Order: sequence, then C-alpha cells, then structure tokens
Amino acid sequence: MQIRCGYEITYKCPAPTPMILMLSVHPVRLNDILSQPAMTFNPQIGARSYRDSHGNSCTRIIAPPGHVTIASDFLINDSGAPDVVEPDARQLPIEQLPDDVLTYLLGSRYCDTDHLSNMAWSLFGNGPEGWGRVQAICDYVHERLTFGYQHASATRTAWDGFREQRGVCRDFAHLAITLCRCMNIPARYCTGYLGDIGVPAAPEPMDFSAWFEAYLDGRWYTFDARHNTPRVGRVLMARGRDATDVALSTSFGPAKLAGFKVVTDEIVTAAAAE
Repeated sequence: MQIRCGYEITYKCPAPTPMILMLSVHPVRLNDILSQPAMTFNPQIGARSYRDSHGNSCTRIIAPPGHVTIASDFLINDSGAPDVVEPDARQLPIEQLPDDVLTYLLGSRYCDTDHLSNMAWSLFGNGPEGWGRVQAICDYVHERLTFGYQHASATRTAWDGFREQRGVCRDFAHLAITLCRCMNIPARYCTGYLGDIGVPAAPEPMDFSAWFEAYLDGRWYTFDARHNTPRVGRVLMARGRDATDVALSTSFGPAKLAGFKVVTDEIVTAAAAE
C-alpha cells in the first residue's frame, strides 16, 4: 500500500520568532518513504534539523515577521496491516523493565498521575493484567470521553479530561496513558498521520492524530483510545511523554495559526481499483 501524506501550515508572527517544528516522519519510517519529504518554506528561510532525547526529528527555524507557510508532500509505503493485537502480552514487573522505559511510568505535564492513581486502582486493580488491562483502560476512556473538535484545549490535562468527559484525540491518549502509568504499565504518547483507510470517511477536514503505545512483554504496542479498534495506515511522526514533547510547533514568541491543511490518502492504483 502507498499513502500520500503532507501538510500546509501558515503562521503569522509580528516579529522574528524562533520556532521548533516536529513535522517530519519519525526516523523509524524513513526507509518506507518513496519520494522526497523535504520541508519547504514560503518565503524561503534557513532551517536546521536535530534529534531530540526521544529520537524524534526536529527542525529549528526563525519565522520572519508576517506570514510563513511550511509545507511537505510525499509518498510512503505501508504494509496495509492493522495495528498488532496480542492478547497474551504480559505486564512486566517494574524490576524487569529496561532503564529507558522507566520514565514512561512517571507523571508528566498532561499526564497527572497523582490525581488519578486511586481511581485507577479502584477501576482496574481487580481486573485482568497485561494486554487485557490496557484494553480495559481503552474501553473505559473511549466510553467516558466525548470527542469533538470544539472541545480542543491546549491546557487540558488527563485529570481535566476525566472530569469534563470530553476532548479531542490527544485528550483520549493522555487519559489512557495516565491510567496505564497509574497501573505500573509504561505508556508513551504518539502523534502522526492516520487517514480514513479501511473505515468510512469522516466529514471533518483531515488532521494529525494522537494515539499511544504501552510497553508489554518486552516491546511497545499501539493502542488508540479514541477509535478503540485496530487501524490501518498509521504514519508515526513523534513519540514522547505527552503532547509537550511532540508539539507540532513550539514558538518562542507570538505566532498565530493562519492556515492548516493535512493530507493522508491511500493511493489506489488502477489494478487495485479493478
């Protein structure tokens, strides 16, 4: 399967504004890219890339005064397989976890475990462990939160989402991650492309998506509390403790979003259409 991915994002800045962009495909998917995924700027400006502590590809720029448009358009190969489901995957004791996984047990900016720990144990402490426990958490979050773009908030934590019972995909991920961490299951936040592939097309404009990964039986598995079903065609951009680590853009000064377009479409060949 081939997927066309891309974006066109415009910011308006009153003065030269340093920014960090996290809009590139994650390095684990670079070998799947079929066409040049270069990031372009209008007007043309300088840019420098680096890898952060989570292994994500980041870009540093200084946005000029006025409007700057950041864009990319590329093709990527995908297996076409849905997210892996492994019902027998075990939850490992903390003493058996690798050192670099331990950070994903800790509370973070949007994953305020201290507010939800007692509630998490009361809900999930007597249920299944391992995969079954993570799936029970996804089921709970999927049912508790109501999705709606009008519910988006840049400051909503997992505790806020739990109380308000609403949010967007990042809020579903934050709450599920937090509940997993409360139950001693390492969990990390993911962001990337997820098109309407293999499912009915949503009426809303395409957007980037958020999901999470849980560490079970010595490896990371993908979970998605918003959709709560295995999906096809995820293209990972970044991973981190929560949305703070993987913000699409971080500006060090005023930067108003003036335009936003995302493309994630399966390329249907003539042979496949027959």
